[in-house]
Amino acid sequence: MGRHPEQVAPRIPVVVHARDPISREGALSALERDSRIEIRERKTPGGVILMVDHVLSQGTLAQMRRAVGGDGSKAVLVLDTLQDDEFHEIVSYGVSAVVWRHEATRNRLIQAVLAAARGDGDLPADLLGRLIRQLGTGGPPTATGPGFPSYGLTPREVEVMRLVAEGFGTAKIAAELCYSERTIKDVMYKLTTRLNLRNRAHAVAYALREGYI
Repeated sequence: MGRHPEQVAPRIPVVVHARDPISREGALSALERDSRIEIRERKTPGGVILMVDHVLSQGTLAQMRRAVGGDGSKAVLVLDTLQDDEFHEIVSYGVSAVVWRHEATRNRLIQAVLAAARGDGDLPADLLGRLIRQLGTGGPPTATGPGFPSYGLTPREVEVMRLVAEGFGTAKIAAELCYSERTIKDVMYKLTTRLNLRNRAHAVAYALREGYI
């Protein structure tokens, strides 16, 4: 009997936007050598948009809104800094990952792109820590604005969201909670659909602001 050829996973289409040519060339150089990634000039439905800037300027924000629409695209932001209110805004528009520029090594960028493509998201630990400390000191009020519906989480959803906030992927969450990966994906799907949340990063922001984690 002949051997079946191994199935090769499709490459992830990635478009890079940057404020300056040096930043763009650096990001392209880091990503284009990875066999799992395919650099594109124009965005592809379900692909990833990597945006590099120093701060979240109005231009970057407007470009991000145009790029991440209802076609399943994910966004990764590479910035020097991000204010807490800006974080809540960007996740409501579909940003799945944030990378600090001083941490933007080749491996770090690839990790963020792969996580975004999977829908897992990837957020800096210090950013999540900042938001958690806010909640402990009477920071932002519970979510009441657009993109943050006021419905509760089930105990199992809270367990899952705590691990998502710690940076765990689907497989690690399943192992930690002794569930199947399919169950974890189902929990996340039902949670984001019920609460009208765009992705895992948006769900983390909601859970933080509501005080669940």
